[in-house]
Amino acid sequence: MTVREAAFLFECEGDELVGIIAAPEEISSDLGILVVVGGPQYRVGSHRQFVLMARRLAANGFACMRFDYRGMGDATGEQRDFEHVEQDIRAAIDAFCARAPAVKRVVLWGLCDGASAACFYAAGDTRVAGMVLLNPWVKTAAGEAKTYLKHYYLQRVLEPAFWKKLMGGGVSIGKSLRGLFSAVEVASSKAGVTSDGAAKGDLPQRMAAGLVRAGKPFCVVLSERDYVAREFESVVGAGGAWKGLTAATSPTRIAKSDHTFSTAEWRALVEDCTKAWVSGLGRGQPKEKL
Repeated sequence: MTVREAAFLFECEGDELVGIIAAPEEISSDLGILVVVGGPQYRVGSHRQFVLMARRLAANGFACMRFDYRGMGDATGEQRDFEHVEQDIRAAIDAFCARAPAVKRVVLWGLCDGASAACFYAAGDTRVAGMVLLNPWVKTAAGEAKTYLKHYYLQRVLEPAFWKKLMGGGVSIGKSLRGLFSAVEVASSKAGVTSDGAAKGDLPQRMAAGLVRAGKPFCVVLSERDYVAREFESVVGAGGAWKGLTAATSPTRIAKSDHTFSTAEWRALVEDCTKAWVSGLGRGQPKEKL
């Protein structure tokens, strides 16, 4: 299938953003994919992941748009974090639908805090049909400390290499114990609750609330060798606000992969997951040229 790419500028509250749409010559689906970039990244992605995925999705019949937030890449304006990009995402969807009129519904695809941004945005836009969330960023100080205790310190003391290094004097016992005790202290505290926690909850609670409000389908893809993914599993496993969000409890796991899917094999598996899940949302009938 012939794939065409079109680069263009679009406006967001007076600033100029860069977008690129990859699409088949004839768009046969009313469903498009918008890549919500995690920070600090821009429209290309680590290892050119967003470029390659957009082209492959287009080769399989789906239009896919990637873009720069304000203040990132080639966009103008002040840089902002993932909790303050609602207008950027809305402007990107407006531009996507205007440039590819066959696209009526959009799947938000986000990696790391791009996934978190998608959770916050989805409820406020009826054009969002679903979300693909990769290694969602749910970081709190307490959650991060618990993750390191379980997946770093415990794993470390079970490794023969650690004890060999320790016996050889290659480990600073004082430094290691200070790190361990600090992690225990933070993990057992309420450091993960923000100053406005009483009103809004911490980051993972607010993300879960966003997904509940949206009431839209989503899927989760997790890396096997990634502390961000492990913290997400821990948060979801604890239940709470995530209880009932069954898609979060049944993620697709990419064996041996790191946070940014740095090999061609891992990126291809992510593309396979994305294509299969988006295809499951159904194809539309309109056919229009990009």
